[in-house]
Amino acid sequence: MSVAAPPVRPVTLEDIRAAHDRIRSVITRTPLIRLRHDTAAPEIWLKLENLQPINAFKLRGAANAVALLSPEERERGVWTISAGNAGQGVAFAARELGVACTVVTIETAPETKIERMRKLGANIVKAPFDACWNAMEARAFPGVEGTFVHPFDDHDFIAGNATLGIEILEDLPNVKTIITAIGGGGLITGVGSATKALAPHVRVIGAEPETAAPGALSFEANAPRVFEKWEASFVDGAGGKSIFPRMWERLRDVVDGSLVVSLDEVKAAMRLVAEKTRVISEGAGALGVAAALSGRAGEGPIVAVVSGGNIDLKKFAELIGV
Repeated sequence: MSVAAPPVRPVTLEDIRAAHDRIRSVITRTPLIRLRHDTAAPEIWLKLENLQPINAFKLRGAANAVALLSPEERERGVWTISAGNAGQGVAFAARELGVACTVVTIETAPETKIERMRKLGANIVKAPFDACWNAMEARAFPGVEGTFVHPFDDHDFIAGNATLGIEILEDLPNVKTIITAIGGGGLITGVGSATKALAPHVRVIGAEPETAAPGALSFEANAPRVFEKWEASFVDGAGGKSIFPRMWERLRDVVDGSLVVSLDEVKAAMRLVAEKTRVISEGAGALGVAAALSGRAGEGPIVAVVSGGNIDLKKFAELIGV
């Protein structure tokens, strides 16, 4: 049975600052480092969310969302839907509070991510991509019980994600553009909400792979759109089949657009980041870097959010051509 979603409301600076205080003891305040790319591309900085305890930004939103659940909601256990990173975030936060956790995961998710969720104590239920995507709209999945924590369309999850924006602006006040991957839209909505509240002149731009770019279509049409030519790729942590209408309502006023990059550009960005900083980024984590390197994001300083680094090392080596 489908569960009604709560009304959409803006994520305020008060919400974000409260979340930052709430999750301070769980997350890592990740560093912002300069990418010495030795090319004609603009000045680029990397916000290294791959250094979170779960190696992805999703811990921020999950920790805030789970912390705000009532005792009764925790007692029922929690569940979420994920290709891996949100599942790890919810499982980590649930384990910290002694709460049972189930993750409905896309059956093509990398085994590396699935094993990490298991080690965090999550019960894994595999399903096809379309079934998972539909369940995110319905907020229900056959046979799975408990309190649902939406991996992106959740006010408290987005407020946790938004803490990233506060940190970037504190560490680099002269930033001109911030780029994040777009998957469901929870990361960019959070970063955009913080940025537009504190520094409305700073541009917030999404980055999507050519195989899954509903955000760019939606900005072009000024309405939520479905990406009809969706294809699975190694960029498994971003790029959905559509922008949910509720997420479009959230992000349209705090995001300035989305850039589409090729899979080859993503691979090149993964390799460059590894060569220059010795940092491992998964495909989704390199989207923002690829967009910045393309020159289409304008002048620097640009901050590219390296959203995660959960990738099998053999696969990583294969992708970057080692």
